[in-house]
Amino acid sequence: MQGKNVRVRSSEGGEFDCYQSRLAAAQRFRRSCLHPPCTGSTRIYARSRTNSLRTATSPRRPICSGARSRAACARRRRHQAALTAAPGENQDGEADLADTLAGLRKLPQSNGRAAVIGFCYGGPYAILAPKRLGYDAGISCHGSQMLDYIRELEGLARPVCIIWGDADHQAPAEVLDAYRGAAARMKNLELHIFPGVLHGYMMPDNAKAFDRKTREFSMARALAILEGLRGGEAGRRKAG
Repeated sequence: MQGKNVRVRSSEGGEFDCYQSRLAAAQRFRRSCLHPPCTGSTRIYARSRTNSLRTATSPRRPICSGARSRAACARRRRHQAALTAAPGENQDGEADLADTLAGLRKLPQSNGRAAVIGFCYGGPYAILAPKRLGYDAGISCHGSQMLDYIRELEGLARPVCIIWGDADHQAPAEVLDAYRGAAARMKNLELHIFPGVLHGYMMPDNAKAFDRKTREFSMARALAILEGLRGGEAGRRKAG
């Protein structure tokens, strides 16, 4: 993924490192990516001013190499602590998402609309970002600790898509049942559960868990939701 190092201004003062890149996902889609050093994985997708789609991505994964290793690892620890705290106490992660969105909106191709796709520990941000931070939609893929954040869906009108495998150890039966119930009540929440798919299915370097078909489905849903933001709809698909 070709790109360049950039700096995003923090609302707490100073700046943090990101890596900005762009790649073609298909003829109609492009992604422009921002990679700050965090934990889990949270990607930010943005609507462009043109008919093509451009996205900005902020994967919350450990970046612990080179000159940035000390600061990156410290930031990773902050984010992991934030998401293991009680709901409402993860201000560090929320602040970084808000700052990244502010930086994203300065890109010339952005029209200001954005969606978040979160993996693993980034999964709850698919709910928190549209609920609290001004994002237009959220997508969670093999999200962790999601039951702690299910109440955040109450009063949320923006679209949220949640995708798991039924063999995901982070989504036992009680979690799946709780979200099935929520999806049945909430027209803005879609839920997809794939048989036999493990935690980490989005990660190609996870040989045991990686599932290409489920990954492709997840990215297609993210892009459809983003496309739907252009016309005011969410590219909603019936939950299954």
